[in-house]
Amino acid sequence: MTNILLIAFLISLVDMGLSKRLNTYTVVLALQGVLLFGVAFIELIEINVVNLLFVLMETIGFKTIAIPYFLNYVIKRNKITRESDPFLPDFLSVVIITTIILGSFLLSNAIKDPHIRKIFFVTALSALFTGLYFIISRKKIITHVMGFLVIENGVFILSLAVGAEMPMLVNIGILLDIFASVLILGVFVNKIGDILKEQDVDQLRNLKD
Repeated sequence: MTNILLIAFLISLVDMGLSKRLNTYTVVLALQGVLLFGVAFIELIEINVVNLLFVLMETIGFKTIAIPYFLNYVIKRNKITRESDPFLPDFLSVVIITTIILGSFLLSNAIKDPHIRKIFFVTALSALFTGLYFIISRKKIITHVMGFLVIENGVFILSLAVGAEMPMLVNIGILLDIFASVLILGVFVNKIGDILKEQDVDQLRNLKD
């Protein structure tokens, strides 16, 4: 069951490469939150009520509900066009993301460590590099925020790749990192929206100290 959820996560990365509409990105991020909860719930060996509630809050409450709602608010608040404006065509993006997944699979096979589960390692690396690709290949600042969230999802999966039981401190660190980053970047995007009509990264060069 865990493998099916992780494969579905990989498919969601390819779907993001095919999509241009920002609302599709938020839907995919919400879906990834549900998938991560399923993986975490299955993989936790010793699960108690407190840990279960924290994982539920982090994945369902934060990743699936709060973050997509906040991103949609920023999009509407700044009247951002519903296109992600990639520098590369969709077909090439799918090819690059597929290459990232295949490269992650080959890299995981080269690592001979019995403590690392390959399917987790492949999915985590794919999310990390795909998120980085979104950041460098999209023009919209808000899309860069979404790329960072994909990277963070990869970090979440990577914490599961090295052991079945997630330490509470790792969860707290990831949650605080997401909260601070999204809050700061959200304020950043809102302030830029008051100055710039189009929130492309190319417009940032017009800003002066």
